[in-house]
Amino acid sequence: MEKDEFVGRLGGIYDHSAWVAMSAWEQRPFQDRAALAAAMNGAVETATDAEKLALIRAHPDLAGKLARAGALTESSAREQAGLGLDRLGDEEFECFTRLNERYRERFGFPFVICVRLTDKAGVLSAFETRLSHDIPTEMAEALGQIHHIACLRLGDLLAG
Repeated sequence: MEKDEFVGRLGGIYDHSAWVAMSAWEQRPFQDRAALAAAMNGAVETATDAEKLALIRAHPDLAGKLARAGALTESSAREQAGLGLDRLGDEEFECFTRLNERYRERFGFPFVICVRLTDKAGVLSAFETRLSHDIPTEMAEALGQIHHIACLRLGDLLAG
């Protein structure tokens, strides 16, 4: 694929961060999906701290106001809906809102978790556990979660 087509098809794997696909494109050809995923992962891992922080900040809050307004990317909306986060009652929504606010106050970026690899109770438990992390540990955890999300999205895209 030419660069524009490649970025057009894979640019959304990492939310609002087409630069990851642009960087990975430079490493083509890819032997297989694992090599492509590794190239995208490597693009993130070799990025500057500012770029990594921007990548984390590009993710939406879980069950947040953007979700209620229908303003998530198609992938994020589908993933959150798969866990039922689009159908929370008012009390659950307020719980998620409080946790999102506490998390953002502590770290300066949104809580990111691969919802496809957990359940609602697991998300709530992870919020509480991760709120005790220091910033470098939590940045590494958030990036790890983003890589899980991207790997699953890439698999979906290539299987489709």
